[in-house]
Formats: sequence, C-alpha cells, structure tokens
Amino acid sequence: MTDHIKMPDITPVVRYLADGTQTDFTYPFPIFASEDLAVYLGGARQSFGFTVTGSGDSDGGSVIFAVAPATGIIVTLERQLPLERVTDFIEGGDFSARAINNELDYLTASVQQVSRYQGQMLRYGDHETPGATTLPDRVLRANKALGFDGSGNPVAVSLEGAMASPDYTASGTGATTRTSGDKFNDLVSVRDFGAVGDGLADDTLALQRALSAHDTVFVPNGIYLITGTVTLGERQSLIGAGQGAVIACSSNSFVAVEIAHSYARLEYLRIEGGSIGILLRGRLGPCVQNNITDVTLFGCNIGVQLDGYSDSNKPCYWNNFTRVLSAQPATHGFHLTKSGAGDTPNANRFHVCRAYSLGADISGCGFYIEHGQLNNSFVDCEANVKGTAMACMRLGAASSKTLLVNPYTESFNTVPNIRIDAGSEETSIFNLTAQSDGAAIYDLSGGNYDAVNAGYPEKNRLRRTSVTDLNATLMRYDTEYIDTNGTVTLDTSHSMHLVSASSGALTITLPNAGDAVGVAMTVKKVDGTSNIVTVNEAGGNGPDGRTILLGGENDYVSVLSNGAEWHITASNRIVRNTRYFDGTGTYDIDMAVDVYLLSSFGGAMTARLPPANAAKAVGRTVTLKKTDGSANVITVSEQGGSGPDQYNQPLSSQYDTITVMSNGGQWYIVSKFP
Repeated sequence: MTDHIKMPDITPVVRYLADGTQTDFTYPFPIFASEDLAVYLGGARQSFGFTVTGSGDSDGGSVIFAVAPATGIIVTLERQLPLERVTDFIEGGDFSARAINNELDYLTASVQQVSRYQGQMLRYGDHETPGATTLPDRVLRANKALGFDGSGNPVAVSLEGAMASPDYTASGTGATTRTSGDKFNDLVSVRDFGAVGDGLADDTLALQRALSAHDTVFVPNGIYLITGTVTLGERQSLIGAGQGAVIACSSNSFVAVEIAHSYARLEYLRIEGGSIGILLRGRLGPCVQNNITDVTLFGCNIGVQLDGYSDSNKPCYWNNFTRVLSAQPATHGFHLTKSGAGDTPNANRFHVCRAYSLGADISGCGFYIEHGQLNNSFVDCEANVKGTAMACMRLGAASSKTLLVNPYTESFNTVPNIRIDAGSEETSIFNLTAQSDGAAIYDLSGGNYDAVNAGYPEKNRLRRTSVTDLNATLMRYDTEYIDTNGTVTLDTSHSMHLVSASSGALTITLPNAGDAVGVAMTVKKVDGTSNIVTVNEAGGNGPDGRTILLGGENDYVSVLSNGAEWHITASNRIVRNTRYFDGTGTYDIDMAVDVYLLSSFGGAMTARLPPANAAKAVGRTVTLKKTDGSANVITVSEQGGSGPDQYNQPLSSQYDTITVMSNGGQWYIVSKFP
C-alpha cells in the first residue's frame, strides 16, 4: 500500500449478475473507508450480511457476502462519498504532502462521483446549439407528459386519448381531477415491488427495494417473510395496515428493522422474531426524533433496543414510542444500551409501552435501562414477566435521571419489581403498582433515587428537600445502631445514632460542620457499662467547641450544624447553668437557672421560691448555696406557701446548701448540707 491513495481515471461503480454461488465481488476503484461503498442487491441497498475489504487501497478491494446472492440478482457496488471537505489547514501550521495528497484524492473522487451522475443525464449533443432547459411551469405540466415542440424544446403534452390514464376526482367541494397514476403514487405498497405476503416467499428484497425507491411505503395485510434486515433511513416511513400486517423473520440471527437515521416513522405493524425486533442507532446519521407507534413485537430476542453505538456525533436522542408491545422477549423487552464509543441514549420517551412474557422464559428484564441519562421517561408502562427474569424494570449502573411514572410491574419467584444498580443516579419513581413477589424497589444504589407512592414499606422516599410549611402527623427518624469499640465516623445518612459501648470505649466522630450545613444529629449511649462514649468532630472542635463524654446509660447529646460549628440543642450532659447574687432583703428565685450562689454578706436575706404549683416550678429541681462567711442567715421560703418540707429553711453558715424540687403541690427537700 502506498503512502496515499492513487486516483485512477475510472468510473466508481461496477455491476455483476449473481449466479447463486459467488460470494466474493471485486470493485476496481479506491475507497477511503468501508462506509464509502454502497452495496445493492437488485437495486435495494444492503446494510448487513457482507464485509468490505481493501479500503484505502488504490486498486480497490472486495465485497464478501456471508450468503451468496440469488441467481439473476444484479449486484451493484458504488462509491458514494458525502460531498464535504474533510480536512482543514491551520494558519501558520504544517503543510504536509500527505495532507494535501489526501485532500486532492478526496476531491478527485468527489468529481468522479459527480461526473458519473452527469453521464447518466439527458443532455444536448456537443454539435448542436442547446435549446431551452427549463421545464414548463408546474401548473402547465400537471397531469401531462413531457414532450418536445417543433424546435426540440421541452413542452407539456396532454395525456388525453388512447394513452391517457383514467381520471380520479375525490368527492367534496374543491376537489381537483387527477390521473389514476398520479393518485396511485400517493402511497406505494411493498406489493408494488414484488412482495407476496404469504409467509413462504422471501419478501426481503421487495421491502428493501421499496424503501430504496420511496420514502413512504405501505405494508398491506399479509405475512412478509424476511431473511435480512430492513433499514429505514432519514425521513422514511414504513406503515402497516394493523396487526394483520406482519413482518416475520426467518430466524433470530439478525435484526428485523433498523432505524439508522432521523425522523423515521414505523407504525401499525407486527414484527415476529429476530435478534432485535426494532434497533435504533446512529449508523447513517444522528438517530433522533423517530416515532414508533402501535407496533407489536413477538418472540424477538430483544424487542426494542436503543444503542448509543460508536459515534458521539450521531446520538440516539428524542425518540418516541407509543403503544408498543414486546411479547415473549427472550432477553429484554426494551433495552437502552451503548455498544461503542458513542453517547448514551438520552431523553427518549416511552408512553403506554408493555413488555409481556406470556408464559415464555426471559433471562433479562422487561425494561433494562443499562445506559442512559438526561430524562429517559417511561409513562404508564408495564412489565409483566416470568419468574426467570432478573427484574421487571432495571436501572443499570450507567443510567441517570430516569423517570418512571405510573409503572405497573408483575412477576413471581422474588423477581424485583424495580431494581436500581450501584452507580445509577437520580431515578424518580411515581405511583408504582408492584405485583411481583420480589422487592418493590431493590436498591443497590445507596438510596440514590426518589419515590412518591412507591416502594415498601416506605411508600415515599425524598432526599434533600426544602419545605416551607409542613404539617407532620407522624415522624420517624432514620436510625443507626452502633455496637463496637474504637472509632466510628458518622456520615449524614442517619440522624439518630443509638450507641452501645459494651465492647469497650468508643469514639463517635461527627462530620465536619462545614460538610453538614443544617444537619441535626443525636447520639445516645444505650448500654449500662462504665465504658465511655466520646463525641468529637472530624477536623473541628466538637459540639459547642468541646468534646462530649457520655458515661451513663441513656446519656445523650443532640447537635445542629450551622456550617461553621456544631451547636448543642439538647443533652443531659450539658454543664449546669448558675447565677451569683450578692444582696440583702428578699430575693425571688425566678427558676431561670439550676444553681443559685447567694451571698448575704451585706445583711440577712430571704430567698423566696415561687409557689410550688407555679408552671415554672412544677417538676423542677433547684439548688441554693450560701457562699459568704458572715453570720447573716439566708432563709429559704416560699411565696404564698410554707416552704420546703412545710418549713422555712435557714442557711446559716458558709457553704450551707439545699436542693429542693416541686411536685406541683409543695416543695420537697432533695438534699441539704450540713
């Protein structure tokens, strides 16, 4: 092979008459890549069933068919290049001989292609003066033939007479008369290209020929047997007469229908068999805005497959499926995947689609979103599969932002209704009807999904959510039980932590406050051992700037992060608050603190408790202590009552202390020193 292709002076097309045994057909012109060679059988372009060799060779190469074309079929091999510039030279960059040779080779090949097209045109001879080349106006040539006047110029000739087709006029005001030939051309049938539709004859070539010649093809009632793939290109439509219009695969070794480009339409058909019933992928161009409506797939290995394929510039986006049934799929009913280096199938819409085993074994899933992101949505879809399935619906590791609305799932043998794999992100599930014996939602993603009226036993699962006004009838906390020793570092997946230090001293490390803005947590020691539970903070100073020690059974601390530090909101281990007062006369105890340190150095003092039945006193305990060394007595009394244990209690000496509590009826002495 030379450094670059040599472009010989040759017409880039060759034809052969097949003999039923020959499989290897040569082409004597160079191509740049295998995709540049168009292969036709009887005028129908082929997509599968052959390999191309010799791309990049100046002398051409071969097309090798897996199965020899039938006797009498014309095999056409043609170089077809997109007429585009494929290289660019950078200002001030290298200007290599290889680059300019490749560019000139491509331009020469393009000119040869255009020259071949022009050679097939009607044209004036080189030795006569050209006449008019403009067709008569559209209104003048409608329903007429093209003829020539006395000067040899094109004119519109009436079809009236022996050669005229019968006229057709639609009923209704404003209808215009058309020839029957013009009317029949509105919708071309596969039968116009030789299709039989008896389930015995091979109609593959007829279907391929029809789609090669017309963008919209009708499939009447019948069973159309195919032995190879039928491909829909850009803006093409294959429309059936309903469930009586059947495309039946001779085996499950090939794809039944491939949609390889954009804006195609597949409607009102039944497809039986095939490795894949309907395959969407960007092979000929971006695979976008295709519509599949009212199609039944029966007995396919995979019913519908969307493939991101090999080129990210030819994505599989924005395709629409409505009322599509995949019955008795052997592997998957609907499958979103990526077989090469292309992008994942994204933003595709499935509405009222159904995967139904009908008693047949299935090894995969009703719906398997193996790859896909950016809102692939499934609305009112159903997966009713046999108990051999992996799941009714499965969200794979490479799926994200998938939306399931009103899904219905049914199976047995503990088949999960919805399975979410590890790595899958941001699945949303609304109104799940789960009828399988397996888990309603079998979650392996670590909770990376949202659910509303879905799942069991919790019907709703919401992740980070902002609520302006909430009326909660019953609240349950996500609780974690920890029974170990050493150090355990908490994350934000749980709010309540019941901790047992029965195995030894335990350190509970809160997340750094900066990583837990607005998070509230409670840590409670539940064992009766003397082992200490220490609560600190990762990379911080701990709650209220210190370490908390939980030493007794049922000791606890509740904390809240403001993003800068953890603050204690409740604990039975908080340092008691204290007030110091130095005065004389009557001092009313306001119950604002737990300990009152009182000094009567300036004169006798009466420390008056509130009434025992006061709201601020009921159930409270308070401690009063005389701190000065004077002889002035502090008398502990009660407003409107008799005092602790029905008497006024004196604190006569320095450090005399009394602790009292109210039961709502009277004050009782809990302890007194001396």
